Amino acid sequence: MKKILIANRGEIALRIMKTCKQMGISSVAIYSDADKNSPFVSYADEAVNVGPPPSNQSYLLQDKIIDIAKELNVDGIHPGYGFLSENSDFAKKVIDAGIIFIGPSAESMNLMGDKLSAKKTVSKYDIPMVPGTDYAITDIEEAKQIACKIGFPILIKASAGGGGKGMRIVEKKEDFESQMKRAVSEAEKAFGNGAVFIEKYVNSPRHIEIQIVADTHGNVLHLFERECSIQRRHQKVIEEAPSSVLTEELRAKMGEDACKVALSCNYFGVGTVEFLYDDGEYYFLEMNTRLQVEHPVTEMITSVDLVKEQICIAQGKELSFNQEDLEIKGHSIEVRVYAENPLTDFLPDIGKLLVYNIPKAEGVRVDDGFCEGMEIPVYYDPMISKLIVHAENRNEAIVKMTQAIKDYDIIGVETTLDYCRFVINHEMFKRGDFNTHFIANYHNEYKEEIKDELIDQVAVSATYLLNNKQRNNNYLPKQPSQWAINRK
Repeated sequence: MKKILIANRGEIALRIMKTCKQMGISSVAIYSDADKNSPFVSYADEAVNVGPPPSNQSYLLQDKIIDIAKELNVDGIHPGYGFLSENSDFAKKVIDAGIIFIGPSAESMNLMGDKLSAKKTVSKYDIPMVPGTDYAITDIEEAKQIACKIGFPILIKASAGGGGKGMRIVEKKEDFESQMKRAVSEAEKAFGNGAVFIEKYVNSPRHIEIQIVADTHGNVLHLFERECSIQRRHQKVIEEAPSSVLTEELRAKMGEDACKVALSCNYFGVGTVEFLYDDGEYYFLEMNTRLQVEHPVTEMITSVDLVKEQICIAQGKELSFNQEDLEIKGHSIEVRVYAENPLTDFLPDIGKLLVYNIPKAEGVRVDDGFCEGMEIPVYYDPMISKLIVHAENRNEAIVKMTQAIKDYDIIGVETTLDYCRFVINHEMFKRGDFNTHFIANYHNEYKEEIKDELIDQVAVSATYLLNNKQRNNNYLPKQPSQWAINRK
């Protein structure tokens, strides 16, 4: 391949382009009107405006993107994550247009894209599953009987999609009917598919995923695990690798099962198999048929460039390493830096980056798509960047991340940086004793901590003003503080 079009935006587009440049491959950016001044646009060798800011008028225009690729004689299209990355129709259209799709086959996407289809496909390999149904249910009475047989609490889940939509926890029989109707309605609105199924609700799970790579020659390997249990509303906030709870034996077994999942759907490319883990037991959750947001932590502990592997596999090359060549080197933590306010239930805080300075130190990596002076667009996910650190062990990684957060200067919007600092320094996180309910369980502690800090700041300011007034009765601040100016 000599030229690749990246059908995405922001930090992931820029991250893919950097690997392209290292491989001597030209990159083509597509961008919406909202992104015309973004770093990924200026970094690309060529850039084409694809439409107005809304995704359905720009980044989701399959035929227009393919026409641009054909016009510019592009060899391959990389979808990144989100947008069209798991759209099997787009993958097929790209291939039918004579262009290489840098990802798995449309068939693999279809099999793993629907949770029920994935469960059925994987069941041939005797991989642990959460007790529940393996078919869609629409009859409420039948569903209630099955739920009673499984035993409450149970989880109603949408067969299509993800991100927590169409998902309901039901604690007792009396609530089942209303929750079932809500789950079906939400799934229909979000995915155009109201199919749901039922599983036993695992009360205190950890979310552990295994990174796999597979070529078109039948070689399937795993690159160990990522711990992704720090979540809010089923969306990951902090990830690390390796997990602090897996033994070498369990790590190998989960890795082996993840490879079996890939084999079950004839997978090739880079993918992630997600498991629920609880007290030494694990259960298959789903497979993501794309590059994950949190892929950098795997790259940091293995020294494998996953984007490069994607491109090489798409070109038909055989994997250049085997399972025995891979080893875990140190520990890596990633925090997602969102333009969100943790004190208002993580509502987006859109505005201009008045000050934007990233931390720079050995073992610190920032994957971002913004620069100082840019606006955070209202049309897309409010993630500003991913801050990643690597150290010899987990304790040192926590210390390094704490310092990196302090060194990351962002003024103009509220961010999740300080909240992430709170999480990684929490006693339970440091001990590795947490699950997917961490944020729900300890969020109020953060609010109290911030409240106490504000009270202390007010007390210090009041004392300062009082002392100055005693020395000079005419003292009266005539200008607002720089902090207040920057917050406007």
